[in-house]
Amino acid sequence: MEGKRKTGALKVLHISPEAAPFSKVGGLADVAGSLPPALRRHSADCRLLTPAWDGVLDSIRDQGLQLTRLSRKAEAVIRWRIYRATVWKCVADGLPVYLLDAPDLFGNTIYPRDLDPDTAIPFLFLSLAALDLPETALWKPEIIHCHDWATAPLPAALQWHRYFRHSRGDYRTVFTIHNLAHQGVLPLMSLEEWGIEADARHLGAMEFFGMANLMKAALVASDAITTVSPTYAGEIQTDAGGEGLAGLLRSVSFKVSGILNGIDVNYWDPESDALLPANYSAKDPAGKKICRTSLLEKAGWPDDERPIFSIVGRMVEQKGFPILIPALETLVDLGCRLFIVGSGQPEYEYACGKAAERWPDSVFVFSGYDEPLAHLAYAGGDFFLMPSRFEPCGLSQLISLRYGTIPVVRSVGGLADTVFDFGSPRGNGVVFHDYTVQALVEAVSRAITVHRDERAREELVLEGMKANYSWDRSAPIYARLYASLLQ
Repeated sequence: MEGKRKTGALKVLHISPEAAPFSKVGGLADVAGSLPPALRRHSADCRLLTPAWDGVLDSIRDQGLQLTRLSRKAEAVIRWRIYRATVWKCVADGLPVYLLDAPDLFGNTIYPRDLDPDTAIPFLFLSLAALDLPETALWKPEIIHCHDWATAPLPAALQWHRYFRHSRGDYRTVFTIHNLAHQGVLPLMSLEEWGIEADARHLGAMEFFGMANLMKAALVASDAITTVSPTYAGEIQTDAGGEGLAGLLRSVSFKVSGILNGIDVNYWDPESDALLPANYSAKDPAGKKICRTSLLEKAGWPDDERPIFSIVGRMVEQKGFPILIPALETLVDLGCRLFIVGSGQPEYEYACGKAAERWPDSVFVFSGYDEPLAHLAYAGGDFFLMPSRFEPCGLSQLISLRYGTIPVVRSVGGLADTVFDFGSPRGNGVVFHDYTVQALVEAVSRAITVHRDERAREELVLEGMKANYSWDRSAPIYARLYASLLQ
């Protein structure tokens, strides 16, 4: 950006394919929905652009929020066709939000089962519409903060698009890796149809083993790269954790930083959570026992004082189900009860369902996602189990800590940055390291030992509940990063 920056609040546009409370598939939605409002509290003029997926506008109206339709549509040319979207604006939690309304692009499924040049068009349009937004919103950001592979075309367009490359000097870009495993890989020929110049189709730009890699393009083209925890920032620069991009990430390490995610502590607050049968706090924990009783009733279990291990999230390889499934019989024999809420890969859903049939007094499974039930699982469990193969940040362990449910985790990514073994000075959970069934079982055995020691258990619960994992801890770090890009 040429010349000296004028004084005033930094103008930052966040773009994301999902954002709570409007749309949600995973943790990305929680971050996109809660980080920008936190940044506004730290004097940045942050705004959000996200698609109006099927039902989103109706949901916003049901929440009592006012929607305003902007007079000009957002436009982008893709494959020699002009795509348009009506732009709606609302204000949620003090955050101005722009929603792209284009039913032919944004239907009822956010991420396609198979990514190809056709199913990638909604994400390309989202990125290009962000560059067209100043004409529609009459507001121009200085920083554009892109979240994950689905918004990676934006930095790429500023670098290599026939038209938008001429806007490069108008913006600085931040690209956040939420999960390096999902990169947006497409045929290289797609780039020509998107208006990407030929100089992008080489090894040092978007080419990736004969294909086009959107994530790689954003890593090359962005002014700054962040990821969602300090440990994960290091892990993705190793050959073991780099998902094929470790060498590139090492080469651009000067612009990579790991900034720990936060949670919305107003929403995730056991003292005021309206979805719980009883509220509680570190100073007045009595309500947690009521939540535990309610969870037992939901599962149809009598209270025989066996420890309850909750699991909430996707049943996928990343979350450790390949070592959890073989461990279930041993965990039941140890005297555990497992309360599982989630969905994911069919083989893991099937295996958990069969376990619930085999041990109905020890394993409860709700296949799908139910918000009140998830809150009850966080509040009513004694422990929260996360045996992840890798974990960029993880929000579940932060929620469980806040709800006084002791996390049992594998020490990777953000789990290593937030959960510390009960034998250490900062102990707030139970930690294991090896990605094996045996290591998982040993960790659960140690948790059971903690459960039997009432004083030790109460100390861990208190240590977790008093910690600060709000965005107010991380938002100032982002604000400083934005300011440094405009120096």
